Amino acid sequence: MGKKPVLVIMAAGMGSRYGGLKQIDPVDEYGNIIIDFSIFDAKQAGFEKVIFIIKKAIETEFKIHIGNRISRYMDVAYVYQEVDKIPEGFEVPEGRVKPWGTAHAVLCCKDLIDGPFAVINADDYYGKEAFHMIYDQLASVEDDDRYQYTMVGYQLYNTLTENGHVARGVCSVDGENHLADIHERTRIEKHGSLAEYTEDDGATWVGLPESTIVSMNMWGFTKSILGELDGRFGAFLEQNLPVNPLKCEYFLPFVVDELLKSGRAEVTVLKSVDRWYGVTYKEDKEMVVKAIKGLKDSGLYPQKLWED
Repeated sequence: MGKKPVLVIMAAGMGSRYGGLKQIDPVDEYGNIIIDFSIFDAKQAGFEKVIFIIKKAIETEFKIHIGNRISRYMDVAYVYQEVDKIPEGFEVPEGRVKPWGTAHAVLCCKDLIDGPFAVINADDYYGKEAFHMIYDQLASVEDDDRYQYTMVGYQLYNTLTENGHVARGVCSVDGENHLADIHERTRIEKHGSLAEYTEDDGATWVGLPESTIVSMNMWGFTKSILGELDGRFGAFLEQNLPVNPLKCEYFLPFVVDELLKSGRAEVTVLKSVDRWYGVTYKEDKEMVVKAIKGLKDSGLYPQKLWED
């Protein structure tokens, strides 16, 4: 038996849309937020340790509102994603405040991870099944002549908001449920019953069929990904800093796609039929509260998640 999979939660941007963590509204009457449900599901699936990726600036608030509570049920560690964590020889562009993206977030964990791990966003609800599937896969699969990675894929139409646009990794999946390629589409909107994306600020729109599978940033990796993220970050900065110094981001799908194209990795896509929930916009909150109540009423969760 290899090492037990750990859960990594990307939370460095938490609270930025709300003006602080304490502004993040609970989604049930016990004060739980979406991250509580993910951790509850992860614990039930077998995860025992969680690594939170946060910014130093939110550390105190994060521990008060989230971390201290979770540390009663899980082994908790913290990693800091800061804008100055870049390779030697590079400088942070003047005026840059935006973090370097999801691949950089995971790279910040490299000193703490020594085995398989799952990665999720802090503010997305993934569903119970996803955690069971990814835990079982991580616990049973090891790299062979190629890196063996995993992604939980969602039906695009289960992941849209009525209140604006979303960013998703749009996937092509082959007949053996392996990822063929993935493209980050940063602006997908619901137009009537159709999902469409634009890459030119809305001048033209391209439709996406209902069968479209997307990544919600729920990945399963062996520790081999950390060396790859490390080795490619310098090249990414070299290429992107001159053209987009303040906004360029190093995304996980970008690195995974490079590894797929070069034949160095194989990514198994585990398809979830669960509906995704998230508060991308404040107006989404009401739907999420209603959904969580429905999941509790149907017995999927206890009315009170964490027993004191």
